[in-house]
Amino acid sequence: MNWLIFWIVVYLAIIVILALRHLRTSDFEQYLVNNRNTKTLPLVFTVLATFVGGGTSIGLMALGYESGFAAVSIGVAYVIGFVIMSFYAGKIRTYGHKHNIYSFPHFLNHKYSSEADGNFTRVFSATVSGVNIFIFFFILCAQFVAMASLLKFSFQLDYTTATIISALIIIIYTAIAGLSGVIVTDSIQFIAIVIMIALIFIPGILDDTAMLSRLSELPDEMLNGTQLGWGFLIGTILFLSWSVLVRMDIWQRLLAAKSEKVARRVSIWSGLGMLPFYIIFPLIGMTIKLVLDRDLGTKESADVAYEFISRHTLNVMVGDTNFGPVLLGFAIVGLLSALMSSGDSFLNIISISAVKDFVGWGKKKEEISKKKAHAMIRVATIIFGVIALMVALVFPYIVDLMVVGISTITIFAPITLFALIHKNAYAYRKVALSSILVAFVVNLVLFTYGILYPEQFQAKTSFVPAFLLGSIVMVVGYWIRKPKLKANDH
Repeated sequence: MNWLIFWIVVYLAIIVILALRHLRTSDFEQYLVNNRNTKTLPLVFTVLATFVGGGTSIGLMALGYESGFAAVSIGVAYVIGFVIMSFYAGKIRTYGHKHNIYSFPHFLNHKYSSEADGNFTRVFSATVSGVNIFIFFFILCAQFVAMASLLKFSFQLDYTTATIISALIIIIYTAIAGLSGVIVTDSIQFIAIVIMIALIFIPGILDDTAMLSRLSELPDEMLNGTQLGWGFLIGTILFLSWSVLVRMDIWQRLLAAKSEKVARRVSIWSGLGMLPFYIIFPLIGMTIKLVLDRDLGTKESADVAYEFISRHTLNVMVGDTNFGPVLLGFAIVGLLSALMSSGDSFLNIISISAVKDFVGWGKKKEEISKKKAHAMIRVATIIFGVIALMVALVFPYIVDLMVVGISTITIFAPITLFALIHKNAYAYRKVALSSILVAFVVNLVLFTYGILYPEQFQAKTSFVPAFLLGSIVMVVGYWIRKPKLKANDH
């Protein structure tokens, strides 16, 4: 406990110093997109820290515990997705710089709406921002659940108290620092989790599984990736990959890039860099499945991380000295810092999106001053953080929270790809809105149905039919609308 407190004090001291530094600045561009002047390495670090952060890492450990190598398909999908993103990353950065775009929903609003069509603009903006906020609420809640799991064991707290503490830490820091602060701390947190992987995770996996040979003791479905069904395995690789193209956190990083070249590099290096993590984390869950003498169950699957860490740190001897408490404290704080890196990123983009898009920025900039918007974003951070905290308290299922969050994002892929490649996306604005609404409703209905009746439908595959239907609506709508536009031109 003493060493855990020591590492927490050291970490929080660094965070406070960084937060105060950003509190003193009134540079709005720095708060939102780090002055659009960020180099490759810090951007790669912040992307990786977000994608392999605590909520994702603990979520993948839990998913590995529940379903084995099916969890690795998410990593494969992301690598493919970043390759796709690399073709558009430079264009996204330049378009954002030229048109003062600050977020992914802001881009969609800019392409599909106009002052001349005020009613539609308000509906479209509300839909895009509302769905994005809905999506990232689930991912943010997963961070709170994971962080609470660690604090619960480390300080012998009940789940409610641990969750409240977790949320308050993330909310306060995010409200103060903005994106520039998030990028700096992400770099620190990513380094911490890499050290943990090298010192604890990889040696622990190899030791518990006898150099991976014991994995053969697991059920065949966990080893061939079909534990959640072929629909999840194939659908994840084919369709989840497109989610990278439409993730708000990735767009925010690309919009902060120094140049087109930097944006493209970030996409390639981030995709290659994250795959090892998406293999290691599920293996931790599979390892605990082998060695733990009790079943954690779905609700407690987030506890896999602590079970593994405590197993491989409590009795580490260096000579005659038990070095375990030192290592355990560092590991817990390392994961907590990774959780903060993801949590502050998601909360930051939710707040920016809500303020920038719901108040109609990009079309009527004179309606609100930057100073007022700055204050509004910080207030939004507090409000959304508290709401996400409430959700985490009543629905503490980290795997479901993570999967529904990262998969629902795919419904934006058809209209985003169209906006990036078509010069007159505005002419198809109603088709785009229809695509989003159909896909979102289908995904929500099927996911809810799967949660209520798991024996009849796998909730984690709800994004597959939603993605397909959204794409069909976009394609069919385009071919119906195109002849009418040509006729009007003549």
